[in-house]
Amino acid sequence: MKAHDYLNTASILVSEDRHHTHGDKLINHSNIAKLWSAYKDTEFTAKDVAMMMALLKVARTKLGDHNADDYVDGAGYLSIAGEIADA
Repeated sequence: MKAHDYLNTASILVSEDRHHTHGDKLINHSNIAKLWSAYKDTEFTAKDVAMMMALLKVARTKLGDHNADDYVDGAGYLSIAGEIADA
């Protein structure tokens, strides 16, 4: 895939597919942040969740075979973090 293919796929996933599967991005990441905050007894934000999920995808690129999904999802999570930061 070319760079624009990764970005286009990520754009479709965060705008359409994942919205239908997981609902509103901000609400979903806020819910995750609340659970992580309770579990770790420290405050996480919706943006923290998106950034850490992007880092998870980066970590996955270090092991195993090439998986395009890691790059697509990484781009998607970073774009979600940016959208949340803009809100």
